[in-house]
Amino acid sequence: MSIERDSTPTAADRRGRKARQTRQALADAALGLVLERGLAAVTVEDVTERVDVSRRTFSRYFTSKEEAVLDCVRADCERINAALAARPAGEQPLTAYRAALRAWLADEREPAWHRRPGMRELLRLVTMEPSLTAVHRRISVEAEEQSIRITAARLGVDPERDLRPSVAIGAGVAALLAAARAWVRHAEGGTDERTELPELLERAFALLAAEPSAEDPPPQGRKSAT
Repeated sequence: MSIERDSTPTAADRRGRKARQTRQALADAALGLVLERGLAAVTVEDVTERVDVSRRTFSRYFTSKEEAVLDCVRADCERINAALAARPAGEQPLTAYRAALRAWLADEREPAWHRRPGMRELLRLVTMEPSLTAVHRRISVEAEEQSIRITAARLGVDPERDLRPSVAIGAGVAALLAAARAWVRHAEGGTDERTELPELLERAFALLAAEPSAEDPPPQGRKSAT
């Protein structure tokens, strides 16, 4: 005889769902306001007013408006790491990280940067606003450290003693950042697939596998140094 489980949401489930919805609403409001007005022209009170919650509620989720604005980046990092943890155990570390990034970029349910309005502008702002730069750096470092721990666990090694997880993830993160910087520099509305983030990322990883040597000829149209 089978036992049917009660699927009715508990009070804890409802509170958790409500908390996630509130956090998302605050993050969306902060991002939207900053893209509309610029970072300096937006206060925490502007964010709470748009969501119709108190400053105390805001403080349950974020310590600053910058953290709220960049909460989407934190969530992206979590999705990348979840995809990394789900990769087959036999994959090499850099291959697994590359596959995790591909899964994130291709996710239809939670679109990645290149398919979300405003993300190019946000990443551009990160390079211009020191307070955003600092928070973005902290989020990125925490995500990279988590990636290293996941990779070390996959290899069964101590990341404090074995350099392989840090080197592999460091290379993968460098490829992602290089591709993102190139993507941000391109104008909005471009139709050339070579300037889109997925293609730029593939090119960046290809360069990791084929570092040009000093003997390689210079790119067409440029003269070598004499």
